Amino acid sequence: MEKLVIALGGNALQGVDKMPTAEAQLAVVEATSEYIADIIAAGYDVVLAHGNGPQVGRIVLQNEVARAETPAMPFDVCGAMSQGMIGYHIQQGLTKALRRRGSDREVVTVVTQVVVDKDDPMFLNPTKPIGAFYSQEEALLLCDTKGYVMKEDAGRGWRRVVASPEPVEIVELNAVKRLFDGGFIVVTVGGGGIPVIRCEDGSLAGTAAVIDKDLASEKLAEDIDADVLMILTAVEQVCINFNTPDERRLREMSAAEARAYMAEGHFAPGSMLPKVQAAVRFAESKEGRRAIITSLEKAVEAVHGRAGTTITLK
Repeated sequence: MEKLVIALGGNALQGVDKMPTAEAQLAVVEATSEYIADIIAAGYDVVLAHGNGPQVGRIVLQNEVARAETPAMPFDVCGAMSQGMIGYHIQQGLTKALRRRGSDREVVTVVTQVVVDKDDPMFLNPTKPIGAFYSQEEALLLCDTKGYVMKEDAGRGWRRVVASPEPVEIVELNAVKRLFDGGFIVVTVGGGGIPVIRCEDGSLAGTAAVIDKDLASEKLAEDIDADVLMILTAVEQVCINFNTPDERRLREMSAAEARAYMAEGHFAPGSMLPKVQAAVRFAESKEGRRAIITSLEKAVEAVHGRAGTTITLK
């Protein structure tokens, strides 16, 4: 039975143009779970990872708005909150879908820490915006009082930005492996994992950062020796010359071809680029492994090679 890591994108967790309520998110997750349950029913052993951008942003905003009444939680704690919330909804939605298919498999969420290097160069150039918009005056005050890095965001106001360092180590990996080997469907590295740094005494300390969930999912896929990494996004296939008259969809790519396309600038940073980077890393990590980038709606067809973009070593 092939091992498959599925990285769920934001569209799989939150509806477009819908109120971001818990009820609305659960409804979207339940719809998403039907596709995941079909893949499990097809005979794949699945581990789930997911993003958390909108959710953790709202949690940060809630903390900031209420800071006059109760102390705001730091960003790493907000990340842990989002993992629990999203994992809870996936547990509910996927369990319901599995029961409809006659499966008694259990779904469990692991609140997951991911070690990053405190000397990662990305800490010197924070770029990931989080939380609310502020006036310039408010932003300068936050810089002075809290040490935040604030940047103007496309004329809409000032926002806090944090670093996006590389994932180095998944702290709860052994727990994930044991649960997986025990037959559980595991939800892990939510939002790329809670970023922590390892202190001199070996202890862990949370840090304000955002780990790219596609790169963290790739790290997870390597570490559990998965056969397939599937990255779900808003489009069915990867394109070159995107949104131009010369746009071309790609059904297959070798890792070398993908690297050439990246060098030519075909994929947007913060959008398709990290997905292709993660796919290439996984394909190159061991011969025979394959990565798939596709939409949620085409996930079942893509795992059988009938849709999506498949990236392999050769």
